[in-house]
Amino acid sequence: MTDPEPSAPPFSSAVIDRDAAERDDPTFAARFDADPSSRVLAVRGGRVLLAERFEGSEPALDLRHPADLPASGLRCYLGRDGDTQVELRIFDDATADLIEPEAARWQGLRAAAPVLAANHTGLAVEAIALANWHAGHSHCPRCGAPTEPVQAGWARRCEREGNLVFPRTDPAVIVLVTDHDDRLLLGSNALWEQRRFSLLAGFVEPGESLESAVIREIGEEAGLLVDRVEYVASQPWPMPASLMLGFTARIAAGVDPVEAKADGVEILELRWFTRNEVGAAFGDVVLPGETSIARWLIERWYGGPIDPEGRLPAWPTS
Repeated sequence: MTDPEPSAPPFSSAVIDRDAAERDDPTFAARFDADPSSRVLAVRGGRVLLAERFEGSEPALDLRHPADLPASGLRCYLGRDGDTQVELRIFDDATADLIEPEAARWQGLRAAAPVLAANHTGLAVEAIALANWHAGHSHCPRCGAPTEPVQAGWARRCEREGNLVFPRTDPAVIVLVTDHDDRLLLGSNALWEQRRFSLLAGFVEPGESLESAVIREIGEEAGLLVDRVEYVASQPWPMPASLMLGFTARIAAGVDPVEAKADGVEILELRWFTRNEVGAAFGDVVLPGETSIARWLIERWYGGPIDPEGRLPAWPTS
């Protein structure tokens, strides 16, 4: 596999070989357990196990041989990281405490992803996405009967009818909207902490193209007509099961930026920012976290990185 571009959004730079051919092999589980190079990524309640840190060591997942772990409720084959085959295994809290009682070693994606290498971030994202899907599909959506995991954790089979259910991802568009002067539109969501602003986003509806979803969402949340809709990049966001599809859009000709009006339900406030204004607003505005494609898109528009405090430096004048 080729290495991804260094400018890929967070969570999108994994180089994991998912090795799908192994999923249907009935001998795989036994072979995996017997292979001394096999490793398991342990997950509890949406958190991955990180390795113990020593002086000079880099943050990493704590990947253990299956013989070094207790039995788990669910196992899913994630693929190959180089020559190493890796499985996800999900543990309840009591068993997880036996594996590692130190709570700080169990971290969610938002905390773990910024410090992990790309291959370990990729494994963690894949693992959490699968764990979330299994947690919500213990029963058949057609008849309500229990389901059992098959295909190395990549499907569940209805125990009554035998039909298969596969993991699903919910597509959502996230849009960097600019006006005729290349100012950036940011909105504050009703569910967020006060002063937090980000790009506008929303789920794609059935029968809708991505471009139509962009136009509809900006119209609904900001009361603006946009055009020049262009796809930029995507980011898996398994919290619980989304794929964020990043776009840029410009307000349509003849539309006045002052017409922007928050819908008052999802979005409580809208503000336009020049680059200098964003850089000067760090005491008033909390920007998206560094693991989000929203932040990546804003940095791409801005032309520079956001510092660890979530603030943009002053826009250079020369």
